[in-house]
Formats: sequence, C-alpha cells, structure tokens
Amino acid sequence: MPLAKSYAISLIGLNGSLVEVEADISSNLPGFVIVGLPDASLSEATARVRAATVNSSLPLPNRKLTVNLSPAAIPKFGSSFDLAIAIAALRAAGTIKNQERFLYVGELGLDGSVRPVRGVLPSVLSATHLGFEKVMVPQANFAEASLVGDIEVVGVDSLSEAVARLAAGSSQRRIQVQPSHTLTDSAGESQESSLAKDVADIYGQPFAIEALKIAAAGGHHMLMIGSPGVGKTMMAERLPGLLPDLAIECALETTALHSISASRNRIGSQLVVRPPFEAPHHSASSAAMIGGGKGVPTPGLVSLAHNGVLFLDEAPEFQLPALESLRQAIESGEVTIARSAGIARFPARFQLVLAANPCPCGFAMSKKASCRCTPMARQRYLTRLSGPLLDRIDIRLRITEVNSAQVELDRKNPNRADSARLRAQIARAREAGAARNRIFGFELNAQAPTSALRAIYADKVALTATLDRALRAGQINLRGYDRCLRVALTIADLAGREVEASDIAQAMILRGEDQLGAA
Repeated sequence: MPLAKSYAISLIGLNGSLVEVEADISSNLPGFVIVGLPDASLSEATARVRAATVNSSLPLPNRKLTVNLSPAAIPKFGSSFDLAIAIAALRAAGTIKNQERFLYVGELGLDGSVRPVRGVLPSVLSATHLGFEKVMVPQANFAEASLVGDIEVVGVDSLSEAVARLAAGSSQRRIQVQPSHTLTDSAGESQESSLAKDVADIYGQPFAIEALKIAAAGGHHMLMIGSPGVGKTMMAERLPGLLPDLAIECALETTALHSISASRNRIGSQLVVRPPFEAPHHSASSAAMIGGGKGVPTPGLVSLAHNGVLFLDEAPEFQLPALESLRQAIESGEVTIARSAGIARFPARFQLVLAANPCPCGFAMSKKASCRCTPMARQRYLTRLSGPLLDRIDIRLRITEVNSAQVELDRKNPNRADSARLRAQIARAREAGAARNRIFGFELNAQAPTSALRAIYADKVALTATLDRALRAGQINLRGYDRCLRVALTIADLAGREVEASDIAQAMILRGEDQLGAA
C-alpha cells in the first residue's frame, strides 16, 4: 500500500487540533522527508523513525518516503508525532494491515522504544472531543491518559509491541485510575503537605484565621501587611489546607496544565486532586508569571496555580511588570499569549495572596523594634503595589504582633479552630453559595459579575446603606463596592443565612484602607 495515514494531535495551549499523518512511498531515489510545517525537533523524526523501525526488525523500504502533516497551515511541534509517523510509514510499506482509527502519541527512541512525552492528558481530552474511541500512548503515560473516560487507552513500551497489538486486532483494557494524594505540587512536596499544615499552628490571631476562612470559602484575593515574624507566610501556606478537594472537571483541567508545563515533571503522574499552591521567588519575571517561551507557549505560574493559590511573599520586592501582569488574569480568569505559532489561552482562576512588610526595614508596625525608615521611604515602598492591583484585592489585613499572654490563652482554648473542622464548614458554605450562584452562571462568590450582584441584592437595598454612603463620600469606588458585596455573601454563606447589614460592615472592615501607608 503506497499511501497510508494515521492520526496525531497538535497542541497549542490546552486546545488540540487533529493532524492527519499521510505517508507515501514512491519509486524515486531513497529519502525521507516530512512536510506540513514541522519544527526542528519534529523534522528530526526522520532519523528517529528510520532507526527505530530498523532496530525493531521492521525496516522501511529503501525508497522515497514522504510524510505530510495535514492541515499544513497548523504549526506542529515536538517529538510526540513520532509514533504516528512510524505507524503511517509501516502501513504504507504494507507491514501493518490493520486500519483501526487510533490516535497516536509518543516519542521513539533509536532502539524502537516508545518514550513518554508531555501533554498526554490534554491530547487525550482533545481526542475524545474529536470523536476518537481509541488512543495509543507510551506505557509511562498510560496512567495519565487513563484519567479520561469514554476512550480506550492502549499503552505500549516499544514500536514492535504497537505493531503486534495492531496486527492482533486487540487492545489493552483501560484500567480505572483512582485519584492519588501522592503527587508532587509546586513546592516539591506531596499534595498531602497542604493538609498537614494546620491553622491550629497559628496562635493569637483569631481575626486573621477568620479572614482566611472567608477567603477560602469565597475564593477571595487577600493581602497581609505586618512586621517580620508575625506569621504572614505561615498563614498563606495554610490557606490551601482549608480548600476542599477539586471537583473532577477542575482536577482534570489543573492536571492538564501541569502535564504540558516544561517546568513540571508529570510523566506518568495521576490526577491532581488538591488545590495547587505556587509561591515564586520575588525575582520571577512577568514571562514566568504569565507564561510564554519560544515556539508553542507554555503555561506560567498563574495557570499552574489554577483552582489553587498563588502566594507572593514580600510582594513589593517583585518586579513591577510581573505584578501588573496579574491584573488581566485576576479579572478574566485566563491569560492569552500570542506567538508566531498561534494564540494560546490558559485558564488562570486562582486565589492571589500577597504578603508585605509595612516598610523597607519591616518594623513600622512593630511594638518591639523601632522603624528606621522615613515617612517618604515607607510610602514609596508600599506604592510598589499599584492602586489598580490593590483595588482587585478583596481582603486587606494588617497583622499585628502577639504577646506571650495571647499565645498562652489561645493554647489553652479547647475550642480552637483546626483545618479539618474549618474545611468542612467551608465546603458547606461553598455548596450553599453555588446553589444560589449557578442560576447566574458562576460558582464562587469572588467570581460574581456585577449584573448578578445587582440581582442578588435587589431586595436588600436597605442593607447597603453604609456602602452607599461610603461610595458617595468617595471613600470607596464602584469596584470596591462590588467586592464588599461579594465578601458579604461569603460571610452569610458561612453563617448559613441570608445577608445582613453586619455582614456588609464586616466586609468593609476586611476590605481595609486604600492608602496602605496610612498609620
């Protein structure tokens, strides 16, 4: 059969496009050429496929082999096309008679082994959307590919095994992979570590714990300002432990993002079931935050933190472009990266948590040490966090130092909160909020559009009198007005009742001052 085909996927972002791999063997001078807009690594597949077939005792004819990747207008990148190219070539040579409609993903070694690649999960998800019923992947990627239902997954270790399976007309039964709690998160620790860090470790800060609970229940962004050692980082690290496990759709989306990331070793991993936690160093660039890179864009930290928490410790020390690049993601819940290869869109709906000292020396709020900074230096330091960015933060706290008496009193309190108890309360509040919010097309209170807020508060005009006065007096703008309404909804959901005036008053207190440098 001089002409044959197989199928592969070209990924740009999380979106996959179907690629028909056509192989033609002609009587011209021997050669092997790939056309259809391949990149350099894909063009090198000619050497890999030729050597892999020879070393698998499946040599190709010593004739002209032309492989076309159609449609030619779609850029193709990487080595994941190797297996599809080899299958199409062997079909054209007559070695493989089986014409089953598989989607093939995998890189070939020179010895004929089928090696794992990144992006298997989004590739298989795209295959299901394109109507494929069978997919063949490297055995090392089998567990990851099996996370997708409604498709038969065949895992192979070598090209000869792939040919044997096709020749026999049999397939490997897809096993059901249970969600695992032993995956690695962004900090290099297991996902169980987010549950191990308990808010019970925080002493003498009941107001801060309450704010963490509200932030977790509603998905609200948060800023903490305080002197060094008051526990800002400790509190932020315990926020993921308050969040419920991810729903299956969110878990698949988050796992897919980690699967295509060049900075994550997710070969053969299973489902990410705990909200991710990303805590970059303050030297991180805007490209590291948003994503990018040469060729096909890869997701940045805001996308790797999707459905989880992005924590910026010492936030004023971050580069201004990196901080400002967060604004679009906060508002839209996704980032768009345009490159010559195409436009990639990555989801980026995360909780932003910022921590900052009140001044360069850090002791402007301290009762135990004197601040050495001038008033101008303090103001200049905090203005590194721009007004437009701070305006998008729902909860802005000043964390003060606690004394030994407060710690001892809290330690003896038999009713101290712990993460497990708060997580159950937060899950109930989220369920209550979602039941109301789904009518308007959103889940978390922090995601509420202005039109939905107006509808929810339509019969509660009297409750917003305090907010209305603050708006008329110029103490708050319209964005801050709406954010207070969102936080008030979360407070009411935690209490298991309708919104009251006290909820709005508490939301205004949590919102805090716009002028961070104010005493």
